[in-house]
Amino acid sequence: MIVIYRESFKNIPTLVLADSAKADQPLPVFTYFHGFTSAKEHNLAQAYLLAQKGYRVVLPDSLHHGDRDDNLSRQDLSFKFWEIVYQNLKDIQDIKDELDQRNLILDRRFGIGGTSMGGVTTAAAVTMYPWIQAGAVMMGSPKPVEFAKKLIQDVEQTGIQLPIPPDELEELYQSLASIDLSLNAHKVKEKPLFFWHGDADPVVPFEHSYDFYNEIVSQYRNPENIRFLRETGAGHKVSRFAILEMVNWIEIVL
Repeated sequence: MIVIYRESFKNIPTLVLADSAKADQPLPVFTYFHGFTSAKEHNLAQAYLLAQKGYRVVLPDSLHHGDRDDNLSRQDLSFKFWEIVYQNLKDIQDIKDELDQRNLILDRRFGIGGTSMGGVTTAAAVTMYPWIQAGAVMMGSPKPVEFAKKLIQDVEQTGIQLPIPPDELEELYQSLASIDLSLNAHKVKEKPLFFWHGDADPVVPFEHSYDFYNEIVSQYRNPENIRFLRETGAGHKVSRFAILEMVNWIEIVL
């Protein structure tokens, strides 16, 4: 039987799913981050399917979301997008550290995935942390510098006054370069990566993940360790097909 219980890792509210008979034993861990304006509960489908495969699945709430909601307006929240991503990157380290302290990670098998903003987080985390053994980027961007510039352009086109001065924007781009997977592809080192993206996505550019995949796949001696799943006509919503394919792939590589 799969159990779902609330857990706090260093004040990070999460849902954890696991087989009830093994919940107190070391298991392979997969942490999945939700998207912008979403919450941990919205990813229970993929979490349940992974738990059935024998994983301990951790679903965190991102900063200003879910149980960490501060009732910010969508506009105010949008200007905190990268602050949220950076906090996610800190949170994944805290979650891993606490699970390590409890001896709940089996054979260092720790993977990460996420939707949209969570996919952006996933690509950045793979860049930062060599201990992450696999990543699943669901309609996220492995090119945060380009994506940040797109988001700024989108805001400027609406006529909204940016609350960020030009010099701070440049500092942001320089900071993002250090966690930009497309600029640090050497850090992948054959690490298993899964990308899904609908080619009609109006929010996160399909080309970011698609172009990155095509640039890096030739560097993999085992091409089965990296997969790009293109869904024709799909917009900014993860399909059931995508979820099932992601779960089946993770079972093979992690």
